Amino acid sequence: MFSAKQRLQMIEKMGKTTYDVLVIGGGITGCGIALDATTRGMKTALVEMQDFAAGTSSRSTKLVHGGLRYLKHFEVKMVAEVGKERAIVYENGPHVTTPEWMLLPIHRGGTFGRWSTSIGLWVYDHLARVKKEERRTMLSADETLQKEPLIKRDGLLGGGYYVEYRTDDARLTIEVVKKAVECGAHAVNYVQAESFLYDENGFVKGVTCREQITGRTFTIYAKKIVNAAGPWVDILREKDGSNVGKKLRLTKGVHIVIDQAHFPLKQAVYFDTPDGRMVFAIPREGKTYVGTTDTFYDSDRAHPKMTSDDRDYLLRAIHYMFPSVHVTEQHIESSWAGLRPLIYEEGKDPSEISRKDEIWQSPSGLITIAGGKLTGYRKMAETVVDLIAKQLGGAYPPCQTKHLPISGGDVGGASQWYTFMSEKIAEGTAYGLTEQQAKRLVQRYGTNVDHLFALARTYDRNQTSLPIDWYVMCLYALEYEMTLTPLDFFIRRTGALFFDIHSVQQLKEDVVTFMQSYFHWTEEERNKYEQQVNVALHDAVIPCDEA
Repeated sequence: MFSAKQRLQMIEKMGKTTYDVLVIGGGITGCGIALDATTRGMKTALVEMQDFAAGTSSRSTKLVHGGLRYLKHFEVKMVAEVGKERAIVYENGPHVTTPEWMLLPIHRGGTFGRWSTSIGLWVYDHLARVKKEERRTMLSADETLQKEPLIKRDGLLGGGYYVEYRTDDARLTIEVVKKAVECGAHAVNYVQAESFLYDENGFVKGVTCREQITGRTFTIYAKKIVNAAGPWVDILREKDGSNVGKKLRLTKGVHIVIDQAHFPLKQAVYFDTPDGRMVFAIPREGKTYVGTTDTFYDSDRAHPKMTSDDRDYLLRAIHYMFPSVHVTEQHIESSWAGLRPLIYEEGKDPSEISRKDEIWQSPSGLITIAGGKLTGYRKMAETVVDLIAKQLGGAYPPCQTKHLPISGGDVGGASQWYTFMSEKIAEGTAYGLTEQQAKRLVQRYGTNVDHLFALARTYDRNQTSLPIDWYVMCLYALEYEMTLTPLDFFIRRTGALFFDIHSVQQLKEDVVTFMQSYFHWTEEERNKYEQQVNVALHDAVIPCDEA
């Protein structure tokens, strides 16, 4: 089990073990590396300074997509590789990834012409080896409007219709790290790597860590150390004295969430804005979310926030492409801001900087991976672990993750997902759940839903004020997903702060009370965590320059 209550025991064990590989960073890249390394037989540890996925990996556009935009910059190899990875991510975790038909409207004078879109999507399909039934079709103006009547009619020439994959980025990351732990890795959140330890030859051999809740320090030793810290990569390189040559440039992307009552989008749309940038509008769980912005960022890495400029840019984009949608800032229910750690290229705008990943090794032996995209996480991990295997020597097998279901994903292949889902929804109603509650649990947890159904048997409405579905989600998050704070639960285990903010407002005190009882928090600790939720609720709606 990956329990919050066993976390301190795990830290004790980590301080007494010498590992083959220590990964610093619990985003999708670090968790992918930990899974690859441990499945090849390497003794593997991972530490994350915040919560798993708390940085970039819970703040993306939530698409496992093939990077159509990169064809514009002729990054053909990247599109081919990342496009193929989409299908692998889907096959290994159909509960957290789902095909989503995307509409690309073509307007007179827009970024994409009808001919270039048709050719671009054809190339995209073939590079990404898209299966026949998911290959692009070209639509007339009338067909485009049938797919999405809200699209701007003026100058509409038609549209391209193609498949992307929608994901829950944070849950994808959690399921990957859970699988790594199932396979033998040791992983903990809220542990910061503070400094490196070196042998007499100057090679890095360990890390001094600080446990963030108690403040106590301990040491982890490993033969190879990987810096996969995302936006904090260069800070760790500075600690290693190796922050020379290429550096990161952080860019910020913001998304806003609007209820479908005010923005009744039927169909995911990828559209260009007056300044030539591309923006997504995607329906999800009764909401429509729109993003992303792309601006250079130099402020607080841990807490990037929406500004009024970000908000107004996205509202203008909505009004431009969907002129009949009269939404204002009052209609924004929630927002999130995320940082992309890109490799700096002088003279380029944020949207022009390549999303390619790069691996560097310092004179001390510290391996750093930076850049890259959510979709390509497994392939990036394979490249890093291939390098480690070569340097460690020994008879390590090749990458094992291509056909390895992540935690919750072992349903017998993506083709079996809908059969599995319908059977489990029916089963869930036998445990006192409504059909809608059971469906949400099955969709979110996949084959792990059996654990939640078992927890439903322990539900006693006299013992908790939480509804049964929230009770089992919260208890499962604590017992099986190393959840330490209410925000871990509301943002990264459920996504509720983004897509179900009213439930967070209604249930926040009940969840805090439940977790206080579980962890035996003092009143002071309880108040601290309650305050964190209140601040997050405020920040989700109010731009930081208007707070």
